[in-house]
Parts: sequence; C-alpha cells; structure tokens
Amino acid sequence: MDSISFKVVDFAIQLAVILFAISFHESAHAFMALRFGDTTAKELGRISLNPIRHIDPVGSIILPILLYFTSGLIFGYAKPTPVRLDRTKNPRLADLCVSAAGPLSNLLLASVGLAALVGFKAMFPQALPDLFDALRGHRFAAGAVAPLTYLLFQFVIVNISLGVFNLIPIPPLDGSWVLASILGPSTRHFFETLGRFGFLILILLSSSGMLGRIMSPVLRVFFRIIGQVLQ
Repeated sequence: MDSISFKVVDFAIQLAVILFAISFHESAHAFMALRFGDTTAKELGRISLNPIRHIDPVGSIILPILLYFTSGLIFGYAKPTPVRLDRTKNPRLADLCVSAAGPLSNLLLASVGLAALVGFKAMFPQALPDLFDALRGHRFAAGAVAPLTYLLFQFVIVNISLGVFNLIPIPPLDGSWVLASILGPSTRHFFETLGRFGFLILILLSSSGMLGRIMSPVLRVFFRIIGQVLQ
C-alpha cells in the first residue's frame, strides 16, 4: 500500500473511531442523567450510538479534517448533551455522576480495545510487529489483520486521549463540572463565568503547546501501561 492510500485509510479509520468515541461519550452522559430521573436527553434521542444524533458540523467533521491534514492528528467534539439537574433526584450527586460518565466511558472503551489487542497478539503473533511497521513506515501488511490491529490501536489511543482531555477542568470540558459538583456552588458559579471564554482558552492552550504539556504526564502513564500489556 503506497503512502497516499495509507493516508486515506488511516484518515477513514481515525474519523470512524472518533465519531464512535464521542457518540458513546455523549450517550453515557444521557444514560446517567436518565438514571437520576432527567429524561431531557432521552427525549431528544441522545441515548444512541448513531453519530448523526451527536454530530456538531464544526467539531465532528470540519475540525477533524483540518487537524488531520495539518498535523496528522485527529480530534473532535460533539454537541453537548442537555441535562436538567433540577429534574434529578439528587442534583449534586447527579452532576458528579453525569459529568464523570463521559470520560469514564471512553476509558472503558479503551480497556475493551486493549483487551482485544491482547487477543489479537495471542491469535496472530505477527499482528503487533505489523502494527509497529505501519506506525513507522506508513504501510499495512497484506491481509485484513494488519488494518484491524491498527483500528484497535487507534481505538485505544483515541479513547484514552478523549477521556483524559475531557477531565481537564476548563469549561465546557467535563472535568469542570466534576470539580464543581465536589467543591460546591461557588466553584460551579466560577466555571459558569469562565465558560464564556472556555473555547478561547482551549485554543490558546492548544496553539501554545500548553495543552499537550498538561495532558502528556497522564497520557505517558496510560501509554506505559499499554506498552507493558502488549509486550
């Protein structure tokens, strides 16, 4: 497979993974809200793995395309899941559980993907060497196993990255509301005020490289674990 074909397949794989990951993430928010008695998201059809239910045209389509072809990375976001805490049985606990459900759901998916990679390693001894060749040399080995192994690897990496990213306490990211639910109303008010500038702050952190430095220590721990499991 030549480099252009590899890029096309690579982009398709990563886009499919990110769309599934954010759909699962938003569905987890909606499902947890329902468990606490708020039916708002359910009534809007947001408990669904259908990406169309969650897609934001800019965050889920345009941004991933621009990022991939400018940096080789792919990332995105979905429409926020609407939650009415005043409809829940225990608003503060509901806030904590609903906010944490999204990032934790992505870490769960990453665990499932990693377990599948371990299974591939056992069944196909050449799968991981072919994966590392693809990561280094921009090619897939012949057959279906190499692209599937690559898909699983990207599935793990994207879900870990999405989970860690969303735990950063900068609104509108979930980490803000997890922290607010623990520390109380004054913290929530602070994050609601800061939320007006949240996307601008994230853009500035990303463009300055600070976002990568914030996430890197946590990601290194996860990647070290992945390396140990796949040895």
